[in-house]
Amino acid sequence: MIGRLVDGRYQVRSRIARGGMATVYLATDLRLERRVAIKIMHGHLADDNTFKTRFVQEARSAARLAHPNVVNVFDQGQDSDMAYLVMEYLPGITLRELLKDYKKLTPEQTVDIMDAVLSGLAAAHKAGIVHRDLKPENVLLADDGRIKLGDFGLARAASANTATGQALLGTIAYLSPELVTRGVADARSDIYAVGIMMYEMLTGEQPYVGEAPMAIAYQHANETVPTPSSKNPAVPTELDELVLWATARDPEERPNDARVMLDRLREVEPGIRASRTPLRTQATMVIADAAMPIGAATAETSVIGAAAVAPAAPAVALATSDGGEDAAALTSTAARRRRRGYWIFALVLLLTGLAAGTGWYFGAGPGALATVPETATLLPDNARQVLEAEGFEVVDGERNDPRVPAGQVSGTDPAGGQQARRGSAVTMFVSLGPRMLPVPDVIGQPEADARAALAEFAVAEASAPQFSGDIAAGSVIAVLGADGNPLGAEYPELGDVTLVVSVGSVPDVTGLPVAEAEAAITGAGLAVGRAEPEFSDEVPLDHVIAATPTTDPVRPGDTIVLTVSKGEDLVEVPNVITGQTIAQAREQLEALGFTVASNVPSFLEGAVVASVQSPAPGERLKRGSEVTVNFG
Repeated sequence: MIGRLVDGRYQVRSRIARGGMATVYLATDLRLERRVAIKIMHGHLADDNTFKTRFVQEARSAARLAHPNVVNVFDQGQDSDMAYLVMEYLPGITLRELLKDYKKLTPEQTVDIMDAVLSGLAAAHKAGIVHRDLKPENVLLADDGRIKLGDFGLARAASANTATGQALLGTIAYLSPELVTRGVADARSDIYAVGIMMYEMLTGEQPYVGEAPMAIAYQHANETVPTPSSKNPAVPTELDELVLWATARDPEERPNDARVMLDRLREVEPGIRASRTPLRTQATMVIADAAMPIGAATAETSVIGAAAVAPAAPAVALATSDGGEDAAALTSTAARRRRRGYWIFALVLLLTGLAAGTGWYFGAGPGALATVPETATLLPDNARQVLEAEGFEVVDGERNDPRVPAGQVSGTDPAGGQQARRGSAVTMFVSLGPRMLPVPDVIGQPEADARAALAEFAVAEASAPQFSGDIAAGSVIAVLGADGNPLGAEYPELGDVTLVVSVGSVPDVTGLPVAEAEAAITGAGLAVGRAEPEFSDEVPLDHVIAATPTTDPVRPGDTIVLTVSKGEDLVEVPNVITGQTIAQAREQLEALGFTVASNVPSFLEGAVVASVQSPAPGERLKRGSEVTVNFG
């Protein structure tokens, strides 16, 4: 499969992964010049008409989803006996690989990932799509930090006999009780799988294990999922409750869909993060008290704060009891220091507020940088939703694009993948289709010159060879468009074009011995056919009378029908001097194709017996020759 060109568009580069139902490859979309992931269904599934029908329906459903947390579906089709699905390529790892490396995640990491998963799943549920195959393998963690949900519709499209044996173990760990017992699923079945995934992320293991798939299925149907904190005491109560809510055996007791669960997750998220914020402690400092008696060698160690203020009164009182100006000066100095301390404290608060506000504005607020999402080939409404969801203001624009069909988004400014401020304007360009360009006249030109003249069009690498008696070999006979018809005066920019190039004339084999004629025709890449042999006065025996093409125009591989000579049409002269009359002899000779002459009047031929003939019996004459039959 590596190196294969799928459907004339997708060049397969390497294999990414292989599953029980399909293999995923990295490919290049030659038309749009971008990397994509192409999923090729296994042959035993592609032969199932029911599977293919449902696969197409689910692919179309998934393609309708335009959400930052859902892997985009670009295309779906059939190439020969191979069904395929083309998706957005995200370099990175899966959640399964992350769990293999780190065993379990922190509550904060779990919340971050589940927020993205539930966001994408909520969009699917809103569109009426049930995933039915949620598991860590289908959660993609891109290198740039994006989290996306993939494999929409694939599990639903697969028939029941595809999930058996070892292939089932990877999925049955996340099957809901109703799927196990009744084989039915809705949005709440996806919620159950989300709950099992959360348990695994928080504890590093699945709640149910067993030697056989049926043992795991039995536990799903008959047991209650334990709290994650029973395995990992660091799990907060809020996440325990979410997992138990999502994994309730009765679907009626679970959240109705992903949006409900997402709202609840976001309600408890601040509490989860706050409960795990480390306590800020004050450093221990030595304070030199202004009222400390002179000559004291050391000072007590105390913590700055409210508790340190209280001892100040006795210290001042002690100083005042001595009386005099020293006490008044000490009191005035302490007051000034307190006032200056208040101003410093207020200034620190102000600067801290400004720093926090600035950090919020540029870190999470309107001034934060965000990546402009890729929107090429999306419908304008879907692209607008994606851009606005990232916090950008959308400005409409139009431009010609030779690769993106008219009516779809051809790109943005700033371009997708670049950084821009949230709240800034992003121009969304809707494609007007390709420009219409004049077509140069290249008929009769050498192929290389024609390709150079047609550089603004997508000229197929392989030309179409054709025989021509008028155009020299290697020169262009015609220029065909994508519909197979010759181009008109104008054609779309980068439109598909095929050159019809002459391979010279069909070999002239008339008059040649049949063996030589066949060798010349097959040597030119043509097939040989035979017509009924014919007599010929001009063409010798076993030589070619005529070579007739079966097609017009003639292309390599077509058939040339040869008519071979049987030589001259000679007939043996019979003996008519057998006692028969002239009339009887005439009848016999004319039946063989001869003409008859006689010295006997025609009205007597029926009574006069033939006695002389010329030429003599046994000679061979061309059909139509004259034979004389006389009396005496």
